[in-house]
Amino acid sequence: MNREAIEQARQAGRQLYHFPGGLRLRHNKKVSCETPVEKVPLAQRLYVPLLQHTGREAQPTVREGDRVLKGDVIGCFEHLGRGCVHAPTSGTVSAIVRHPISHPSGEDGRCVVIRPDGLDRWTGLEPIPDWPSADPARIRQKIRASGIVGLGGAVFPTGFKVHEASERGIHTLILNGSECEPYISCDEMLMREQPDSIVLGARILQRAVGAERTIIAIEDQMGTVHRALERAVRATEATGIDIVKVTTIYPEGGEKQLIQVLTGLEVPSGERPTDLGLLCQNVATATAVARAVTEGKPLVERIVTVTGNGVRRPRNLLAPFGTPIANLVDCSGGYAEDAARLVLGGPMMGYPLASDSNPVIKAANCILVLSEDDIRPPQPELPCIRCGECARVCPATLLPQQLNAFIRGQQWDEVAKHGLRDCIECGCCDFVCPSHIPLVEWFR
Repeated sequence: MNREAIEQARQAGRQLYHFPGGLRLRHNKKVSCETPVEKVPLAQRLYVPLLQHTGREAQPTVREGDRVLKGDVIGCFEHLGRGCVHAPTSGTVSAIVRHPISHPSGEDGRCVVIRPDGLDRWTGLEPIPDWPSADPARIRQKIRASGIVGLGGAVFPTGFKVHEASERGIHTLILNGSECEPYISCDEMLMREQPDSIVLGARILQRAVGAERTIIAIEDQMGTVHRALERAVRATEATGIDIVKVTTIYPEGGEKQLIQVLTGLEVPSGERPTDLGLLCQNVATATAVARAVTEGKPLVERIVTVTGNGVRRPRNLLAPFGTPIANLVDCSGGYAEDAARLVLGGPMMGYPLASDSNPVIKAANCILVLSEDDIRPPQPELPCIRCGECARVCPATLLPQQLNAFIRGQQWDEVAKHGLRDCIECGCCDFVCPSHIPLVEWFR
């Protein structure tokens, strides 16, 4: 990346730009933000998947009958810088079985089944109390060992990401609080209720990668969040942390789209934000980093939005990983009479679940329960009329109609040449297609 682009990236957030395409969508978030976040009671069994991250499944490090404490390592993987899966509570390993794992493929995977003892007792914790002066490599190692992944949905191992960032040289950390997909409000509630943890996580990540400043990007309609974060920044007397409001256009929360809004620069195909001296992390990931470094606690739970017209009391819940989704629905008043479909994620990028016995995973930012009225009747797929609407709304400036034709014709060289790898599967093209062509399904 040329020096001029890097210098422009240093000015991130001081002027706002636009990314191509996108959609203005109804938010449908207010109803799930009306009550404080509450913790879900422990289930009788926790089914903890060994695949909760980008890449290959972790290998179990426990056996049936083993006693575990909350935070004990129960699985490890060696790729992408190595990482771990941890016990979300104390109890006994009752089995290691194949079970639905809430994966987009719909396939089952190995799960460590834990029978909780009700004590919820932590293992021995090793925080880094002197983190402001600690060796940054020590902080990065702690992040890696704590099982932290990108909690915005990508679940890329954070330990690997911060290690790579430290080697490439980072001047600006971007914390992504632009939660632009309809219905999902878990990050908004986190920013409302735990702004101090987010700011602390920002400072720790700055130390870990050597960043000079941090931008916390939030939607322009998040007035309560803005005030909470401003108070948290003032309270720490931290310098170099700016809160920037961005226009709420879907999918502005995408990493490359947000960077384009903040810098005016497009991350080229095949390159990474670190090539511009930028590191982008979700606000929930920053909170997990703060907890890991200052308290020694690995990632074993997350806030999940439970919402939609098919659930009686939409809200946000703090759930241990492995908790059956049915338990979260029960804590949200149960299903409405016309509940018809269960979706993990939002209405644009989420995917249907076959059963509410599926467990909460690190990627589970939202459980969307749709009613019969929410589901459009199946429309017959018609031939493409070459209207160009899909290209107009594509935030990655792709030609979805052309990609679709190449995929159907198995012209794989042309598919690659036309940039399929840059598709973020946001669903904008599906949303506007008058011929009802399931474009994203073909791209996946």
